Order: sequence, then structure tokens, then C-alpha cells
Amino acid sequence: MYAVLGMLVIGLLAGCTAPEPSAVAALRVTAFAGPTCPVVSDPPDPACADRPVEGAEILVQDEAGVEVARVRTDAEGAAVVELAAGRYVLVPQPVDGLMGTAPPVTVDLVDGAEPEVVTVAYDTGIR
Repeated sequence: MYAVLGMLVIGLLAGCTAPEPSAVAALRVTAFAGPTCPVVSDPPDPACADRPVEGAEILVQDEAGVEVARVRTDAEGAAVVELAAGRYVLVPQPVDGLMGTAPPVTVDLVDGAEPEVVTVAYDTGIR
């Protein structure tokens, strides 16, 4: 009887496997604000290039609308977050001193791919 019980336990343990780890993908967010000059020239004036937005808070939601991450941009307007592969919606939050809020952006992250780079565009209100 013990031999049968032992074989049953070994059989059950052999069928158990550890769950696969979730695939991880990197998401790089860059936030810029523009225009920075009241008149657009042709050719463009490099002094009037869009500027990075420091401190922009971006919510990251899964397909069900559940917040899975929150990032804040650095002095260069950049932030990085690692997420499981899948579809996400980036929801930029208002930034003091900028007009309105950047629109949401949908992004698909693929396991093993190069980091996905998403640009979030804020409006300065300069016209």
C-alpha cells in the first residue's frame, strides 16, 4: 500500500510545474510641450523646438482600465517602466503651466521587442 501511495505522490509531483514568468517589455515615455514660439518659421528655428516636460505624471492602464503603473518624467521629459507584454493606455495628467492635458495614447508592448517609445505632447498655449 505504501508503495502505491508513494508512486501516486511521485506522479502528482512530476505533473506540477512552476508557473511561467510573465513576459516583460520596456516602455519609454517622452513628454514634450510646444509650440515654444508664437510664430512658426520655415525653415524651423531650433530655438523654438518643443521642450521636454519635467514632472509630467502619466498613468498606465491595462485594457480593462485598471491602473497598473504611474510614472513621472525627469528633467529630459523621459520616464521608463517595465510591464508585462500586452496593450496599455497611457493617460497623461494635467501639468501646471501648460494648457489642457495631452491626449491618451494606446500602446502594444511585445515580449522581446526593443523598448517601445511613446511621445506625449502637451500644448503650451502659445499662438
